[in-house]
Amino acid sequence: DDWLALKPQEPSPSQCCGSGCKPCIYDVYEKELAQWERAKAKQDKSLLMEKKEQSSNSELNPDTFTAFNISSVEQLTEDTYQYKFELPGNSSLQLSLGQHIVLRGMVNGLEVQRAYTPISPGNAEGYFEVLMKHGELLMLASGTGLTPMLPILQSITDDEEDETFVTLVGCFRTFDNIYLKPLLQDLARYWNIRILYVLSQETSLEKLPWSYQENTYTGRLNEDLMKTIVNSCRRKPFVLICGSSAFNEDMSRYLKASGVEENSYFVF
Repeated sequence: DDWLALKPQEPSPSQCCGSGCKPCIYDVYEKELAQWERAKAKQDKSLLMEKKEQSSNSELNPDTFTAFNISSVEQLTEDTYQYKFELPGNSSLQLSLGQHIVLRGMVNGLEVQRAYTPISPGNAEGYFEVLMKHGELLMLASGTGLTPMLPILQSITDDEEDETFVTLVGCFRTFDNIYLKPLLQDLARYWNIRILYVLSQETSLEKLPWSYQENTYTGRLNEDLMKTIVNSCRRKPFVLICGSSAFNEDMSRYLKASGVEENSYFVF
């Protein structure tokens, strides 16, 4: 059991950015898996800590990832942030003009990697900086109101450059009434997509499959739940609403009570 807990987890397709990164997240997985298998065969966990010798003039190694601390985050526009990372001592990245790096981290419990070109000079000592753009969408759909949301979701997941965070709230009567479960579950595997369900006629989560229980609410989407969802977003989102006329009116009212201004939501 101890060795199984240490075994590297194979990435899902949605975790690969598709940019031809070297190393790709799959390259890193294969290397870590081989290292784990060698250590397990010899029953020596210290072998898991092996690292390749790094170049003396750069903190980067093309065969592995290196951990760096974030020293500051500056918001430049509504959805653009400048991240500054620390480098030990006076070391530098020593990148060629236009060369990119791959950053890897955890987002919503999923390991994600993306390619970025640093905006700091290639010979900057002790730090490097990158720009990241993060938009935020909140989708509120009731029943067949889910339909216009799907093309927008898929356009975001199909574009490897799009880093928009999306929270889709699907409101249905019962679990059996949820449309397109396989498609929604597949979309939820993307690092920047979160899908929540609100089931008005279900009384207990215990009857649902375990994979749905954590992201499902029983009862109706009311003002208190709306505030909880809006506050769980990373920043004030732009909201899309689609459902019956009564649903649309209720959602508009709840959003205003949650501090979302009228020009920050659209009703289909």
